[in-house]
Amino acid sequence: MDEVADRARKGRGAVSNATGRFEPQARVATDDGWGSADADPPPLRTTVGIDAARRIITTNDSPDVPFDQSINPYRGCEHGCVYCFARPTHAYLGLSPGLDFESKLFAKPDAARLLEKELRHKSYRCRIIAMGTNTDPYQPVERQMQVTRQILQVLAAYGHPVTIVTKSALILRDLDILAPMAARGLAAAAVSVTTLDRDLARRMEPRAATPERRLETIRGLAAAGIPTAVMAAPMIPALNDWELERILEAAAGAGATTAGYVVLRLPLEIKGLFEEWLAAHAPGKAAHVMANVHDMRGGKAYDSRWGKRMKGTGPHAELLAQRFAVAQRRLGLTRRDWQLDTSQFRPPPAPGDQLSLL
Repeated sequence: MDEVADRARKGRGAVSNATGRFEPQARVATDDGWGSADADPPPLRTTVGIDAARRIITTNDSPDVPFDQSINPYRGCEHGCVYCFARPTHAYLGLSPGLDFESKLFAKPDAARLLEKELRHKSYRCRIIAMGTNTDPYQPVERQMQVTRQILQVLAAYGHPVTIVTKSALILRDLDILAPMAARGLAAAAVSVTTLDRDLARRMEPRAATPERRLETIRGLAAAGIPTAVMAAPMIPALNDWELERILEAAAGAGATTAGYVVLRLPLEIKGLFEEWLAAHAPGKAAHVMANVHDMRGGKAYDSRWGKRMKGTGPHAELLAQRFAVAQRRLGLTRRDWQLDTSQFRPPPAPGDQLSLL
């Protein structure tokens, strides 16, 4: 039997669903000779399983990121961003970083309880907790599960600072928690804006908010007094990097006061998934885009070295950095709004605790 070629699906980012790298066998679709391969692939339903995590706070010592602990309420992300650097983590679950990553999700409904337990531990020392560093805490499933909201309620009660990165307007639902926290120096947010081209966004980030809605989200956060950044990420050479200044200008006009950017990263399975996406959605640019990616990564698809993986190297990367710095200064996107206060952390009394004499 002949192998069936993968085809893009409406509302999904990845084109294929290749077997995870840790699996002993690879599975491929084949034509059974009855014409089924000629039909459009059926809609892919999203399912949500339970992640029975024992801990909720994750720590890291990477010098490339401005935080050392984070919380991820969900595994997998229905937004379906084809470039998402979290995709390879689904292989640890025996699933594909492709379509499985965006359709087979796992929620952590015990997150708030686990968080309280960890915050009350006698050895815990308060440091800013980052959310949205792996998968989006406000992806569509959060509307029903409300795991992120429950986490924020705990952090607010404990006086614990938090930063959030998202592509979703759903964060505005939680202004009743985030605005009072921000007034105490305990909360800041960043909205990721990859492109202002609605059609490109629909193909590259199929279930995320539209570019216009993300700018409205920045405006809503800023109006509520929440320090708000824009993340122009990822910048993809020859595809959306020409929009960098336009994105920053639009975000500054909406109320963002600081900004950042990240160059496209293609570790592990993401390289193949992104190349498939280019072939399906931007075939005329595919070779040029990948040539520029290699130019920014020392001749490879990805360079994982600390200090290099976020910004790239070479003339193209240097020019992008210069453009960002000029636009950032011109637009006043230089405030350091993320300096949050860790001194207010106080676990509230638990039932049966002895009252303080202070």
